[in-house]
Amino acid sequence: MKYPRLWLAALALCAANALADPVPATDPAPPTPEQRQQKAEQLLASLKPQHGTVKLPNDIATLQLNDDFYYLAPTDADRLLTEGWGNPPGFKTLGMILPQSISPLARNGWGVVVTYNDDGHVSDDDAAKIDYTELLQKMQKEDVEINEERKKQGYAGLHLLGWAEPPHYDAATHKMYWAKELKADDADANTLNYSIRVLGRKGVLELNAVAAMSDLPTIKQELPKVLAFTNFSDGNKYTDFNASTDKVAAYGLAALVAGGIAAKAGLFAKLGLLLLAAKKFIIIGVVAVAGFFRKIFGGKPKAPPPGPMPPAA
Repeated sequence: MKYPRLWLAALALCAANALADPVPATDPAPPTPEQRQQKAEQLLASLKPQHGTVKLPNDIATLQLNDDFYYLAPTDADRLLTEGWGNPPGFKTLGMILPQSISPLARNGWGVVVTYNDDGHVSDDDAAKIDYTELLQKMQKEDVEINEERKKQGYAGLHLLGWAEPPHYDAATHKMYWAKELKADDADANTLNYSIRVLGRKGVLELNAVAAMSDLPTIKQELPKVLAFTNFSDGNKYTDFNASTDKVAAYGLAALVAGGIAAKAGLFAKLGLLLLAAKKFIIIGVVAVAGFFRKIFGGKPKAPPPGPMPPAA
């Protein structure tokens, strides 16, 4: 360089000016309730609900939906889980089943996430031998590792507080039931994950109802309806198992509840935890939105509670 001293002097002067008159850093303004509602309506309007008879991907199972529920395909379900409810991306599903009577973005909105695990035929021989209190303690210890990874990726910690309903197995229908109470660091209300596992010939159909803890009575009342119209396709049922040709899973019912089978899918899926309490949008002015929701999703929703709902925290 021909004039190094002049260049260095200019550089020093620029640095001094920058220090003397720094530009204040400003955080973006949080969205207003009106902006939140507009984004929520845009998300809902972009979804494509399906009604009636729906075959799940790969023809694993069939949904015979009644008028109280609709189905979202995997792409729409992923958008609702991530954009609407604030879950980490990458949780692969077979779609979602949602109640027709309420918006999934309302404060008491909820939905059933459908997945399928094809690790093989799960034996139920250990059903009577599982100590679920000891299993819960083990799962809670694993929270530490999982939450470290969640925080590295910018998400709040998520803690398993206990059983909202202890696990129990119905040997006649080959279905396992249990419910977890979860607490996110950035949420005021606790989240409920009510899980049902339907054992099949070559894998497990997984139904996870995600709701607020206060909605536990509603979920317990509504899930039997979901189970009634959710069935494995012919040839995929538990009783269709052929020991000479079909693969057997390397785990039993205890691992099914603990979620260790999902370790290959990453830490977020390890315990099968999905958030609802950390919704990014909560529709306000529910009475005004009811007409919009009915127009988008069809059907006749039940009358919502009067008065506006508070904005999201």
